[in-house]
Formats: sequence, structure tokens, C-alpha cells
Amino acid sequence: MSRLPFWRRALRAVVFVGAQAAAAAGLFAAAPAFAADEPLEKLTVADPYLELRTGPGRGYPIFFVVARDESIEVELRHTDWFKVRTSGGKEGWVQRDQLERTLTAAGGSKTFRDVMLDDYLRRRVELGMAWGTFKNEPVLKLWTSYKLSRSLNIEGTVGQVQGVFSGTNFWHLNLNAEPWSDKRVSPFLGVGVGQFKNIPNASLVGAETTNAKLANATIGLRYHISERFVARIDYTLYTAFLSDSQTGEYRAATAGISFFF
Repeated sequence: MSRLPFWRRALRAVVFVGAQAAAAAGLFAAAPAFAADEPLEKLTVADPYLELRTGPGRGYPIFFVVARDESIEVELRHTDWFKVRTSGGKEGWVQRDQLERTLTAAGGSKTFRDVMLDDYLRRRVELGMAWGTFKNEPVLKLWTSYKLSRSLNIEGTVGQVQGVFSGTNFWHLNLNAEPWSDKRVSPFLGVGVGQFKNIPNASLVGAETTNAKLANATIGLRYHISERFVARIDYTLYTAFLSDSQTGEYRAATAGISFFF
């Protein structure tokens, strides 16, 4: 039986790792309600009334109306619906546009972050693909990452370089620092280790396959396009440990796109 091409095996591996990380984090469950921007913040109804529904959607019936000048507390958010509690203990769901017409304790209108931004800030698992050059030869790479904290993530990458005289397969595991991960445009730095395998063309006489340990340092920039998609460019310096006394350096520049969940 013939073996699958490297890039197809790599894609399967990346998707599998990402799926396992997502499953472990419980990320494939239906989108739950989550804590609002400012839990239990008191708001005052400014419209003539505020309608409470039994669930987060227009299909749910209205069961209670809050009068003007009465206070409510925001408990949970599910997409653009918010669960609130009245001063009398009634709990129900209100749409975002209605809550944005309420008043804060300071007397100003209440505002909420866009739900897409909330998704972006809460992202955990990310899958991506990029194209570019590796030592002036075309490269395709796939990666999956898992967010460890607000500014740190661990990222696994597999790639393939198709050169004129040889082909190179590589993989590496990186630790990335992203100090401004809450911004739409976010630079990052990374360091990692891995391995690469260089396979010469069969037409080259006497050429041997090379296996070597690999270290790298990366600098890049991410841009949140919309919804769950992110554009990314990066520049990486690879150092291959070819023998006890010999190393090789390779530079790669790539641009690609990823999605998070």
C-alpha cells in the first residue's frame, strides 16, 4: 500500500492534535452563556419598560415587564442576549439593544463589547495554514496552538519544502509570547525545538538523506479579520544541528490564515 503524501499526513496530524486539545478543553460543546462584562452591575431602566423573556431568543415568550426607573442586575451573556435579575428577584433574558438603552450608576448609557470580540478574547484552540519561502524555496506549513494564558500559547507546526534538488519535511514545537493578545493587531515572539529531514532527489548521485535536530526563533504579527478568522505573517530563523561540529541556518517567511474555536 502506497504511503500518503507528507502534507496529507501532516494535515491529519495537525487536525487530530487540535481536535484532541479542543475536546480536552471542552470546546466542542454548544456555546454556553458566560459571565457578563461586569457581573452583577446595577443598571436603571430608561425606556418606558424593559421586556424579560424566558430564554435567549425572540422565539421565547415575554413573561415580565420591568418599569422605567427600576433597577436590574446583569448576570450572564449568551451571544447578544443577557440574563438579568430585577430588584424583586425576577430573572429573564433581554436583548443587547434594549440593555444599551439603560443607564449605569454614573448616569451614562451602558455599552457592551461586540460578541465577536468576546469570542476572540476567549479563544483557546487555533488551526492554521501558511505559505511562503524557506531558504528561497516554496514552503507549506500547518499549525495548531493552544492558549495557556492571556499572553502565552504552545504551538505545534509541521511543514514541507519542495526544493529544486531536494525536499525537506520538518516539525517543531514552540512557546509563543503574545503580550497584546487582546488587540486586533497583535505581534508575537516564539522559540522552539523540533526536527527536519532533507531528502535529495533520486537523480543526484551520492547524495544522502539528512536528519537533524532543529531549533528556531520566530517573530510575527497577527490580525483578527472577522468572526473566527485571523491573518498572520511571520519570519523564522531555523538552526539545524547537522553534526557535533556543524550547523546550518535557514530563514523562512510565511503568510497565512487560521481559525479559532
